[in-house]
Amino acid sequence: MEHFFDSRVTASIAAAERLADALQRRLDVQAEASLVVSGGTTPARCLEELSGVPLEWQRVHVLLSDERWVPGDDPDSNEAMIRKTLLQNCAAHANLLPIYDDTDTASRCQSLETDIRAIPFPFASALIGMGEDGHFASLFPDFEDLKIGLDVDYEGLCLPVSTAASPHPRLTLTLAALSRSDEVVLLFFGDAKRDVYEQAKLASNGFPVSRLLLQKRAPVHVYWAP
Repeated sequence: MEHFFDSRVTASIAAAERLADALQRRLDVQAEASLVVSGGTTPARCLEELSGVPLEWQRVHVLLSDERWVPGDDPDSNEAMIRKTLLQNCAAHANLLPIYDDTDTASRCQSLETDIRAIPFPFASALIGMGEDGHFASLFPDFEDLKIGLDVDYEGLCLPVSTAASPHPRLTLTLAALSRSDEVVLLFFGDAKRDVYEQAKLASNGFPVSRLLLQKRAPVHVYWAP
């Protein structure tokens, strides 16, 4: 479903409301719920709005869609951004599952699989962004194992990533993992990304996000503003 807005603030607030509703639906029927969120600048306002929603956040587990391989207090860390924007106000007591540790991406990928399966899974929702090259999470077009990362039937939940698009190694959730959500919220801004989206939703045409939009496991709700 598409939700197009005139302002980024309005789109961010609407996306936050959808995430809160998805979490509440899960909390109404089970003891705990899980939420996947993305890093970068686009989701910041959405996460700030979500942090003020009076849910029972101590029952919510938060997991990043992907992470650069830097410590959690590094300015380039997605974890640092999540702590600054989401884990505040009402959401201060949410349970964050960090991705980065002091091993390497391959070793952490193995242990993260176990960690994810120990929290409520499938996820209540996944907040995902998109780049102008059509990537989402850290599933970049030049990623060597992109085909595996985009295979909804792949058994793995995460993959180590090396890409020319990033100065840091990364670890990302796979589409197989992200699609195990009650729903996906795809939030992006700007005309250039809108053009990519319009192309990607029609067919699997080389943009990684095409596979997200065309998979049938989790409904994708699109939130966009110029």
